[in-house]
Amino acid sequence: MIVKLTVENVLQAKQEVENLEAQGYLRDNIYIFAHYEEREDDLNEALGTEEAGIGEQGFLTSMKNLVSSRGDELRNELASVGLSETEAAQFEKELDTGKLVIVANK
Repeated sequence: MIVKLTVENVLQAKQEVENLEAQGYLRDNIYIFAHYEEREDDLNEALGTEEAGIGEQGFLTSMKNLVSSRGDELRNELASVGLSETEAAQFEKELDTGKLVIVANK
């Protein structure tokens, strides 16, 4: 089962990650996305959650993301953790507004 959430800030993200963990989701299967890559990296490191990397995206998509726009990269990463292309585009727009997106897989 895939859970998709948007939150306004880090405190809400921390609370949602703890709620997901209480529901049986492993932090290794919880992904936090932010529009700015540095913020995303910092959040995932601080909260012990995962980043969508080669394991989720595959080697070719990961290499393609190195030269893609941040929006394209985010949509690819969101799709790689289980969202449809339509959902990925919708959540990428949420990221553009400064929100955080949390995706969890069991």
